[in-house]
Amino acid sequence: MLARHGFRAIALDLRGHGDSAWADDGAYDIVDFAGDLVAIAGSLDRKPALIGASLGGLAGIMAEGEVAPGSFASLTLVDITPQMEAGGVTRVVGFMAAHAREGFASPDEAARVISEYLPHRPSRKASSGLAHYLRLKPDGRYYWHWDPAFIDGIMRRNAERGDGSDYGRGELGEAAARLALPVHLIRGGSSDLVSPEAVAHFRALVPHAAYSDIADATHMVVGDQNDAFGDAILDFLMRTHGTEIAA
Repeated sequence: MLARHGFRAIALDLRGHGDSAWADDGAYDIVDFAGDLVAIAGSLDRKPALIGASLGGLAGIMAEGEVAPGSFASLTLVDITPQMEAGGVTRVVGFMAAHAREGFASPDEAARVISEYLPHRPSRKASSGLAHYLRLKPDGRYYWHWDPAFIDGIMRRNAERGDGSDYGRGELGEAAARLALPVHLIRGGSSDLVSPEAVAHFRALVPHAAYSDIADATHMVVGDQNDAFGDAILDFLMRTHGTEIAA
């Protein structure tokens, strides 16, 4: 969609995710992800407009607000703020951890697990492309495309810091308050991770931020309401940059 409107779009898998390499040393803290984003931005011929969903958004806040201010032309956060709802954090982490190490007997089994996690969506068939998000290993089982050590790290840090919902009172909240570039916050209208109170908290930290609320979308905004999400993204980018940018 972005390419059709003249943008150069680059889709990134964070370390330990998708087709990107896993960190041998288990370095999956937010500053590690932020450093990767800064390095990639620095390799481009112009500052990119960063669009980060969930963890990618948190990494973007830390990258621009702490690690290397001025790395990006703008920052769009997709259903993520420094302040998060404890129940939503627990639900997301629980889903990711549940089958991280034992995997699935088949893509159909993974599809059933997703349907249980997202009961508001029609049941997903494995033939619809789910296998793309799984790795088939020599033991004949299918595993998510993320490093189990990444999940272990989240659970360990949550045990140390609480449930992970209090970032707004710590380093990420401080980084957000330093954001000087154009910022766009998108919230899923039915999100259990980002509440209206969290939005108000963020907008107090970043008063110049634009805001879009996507009706009938959960934390999984893109999958729930892709057209409305795309319209919100495109409107912000066109108003902020025209097409002279990479996203």
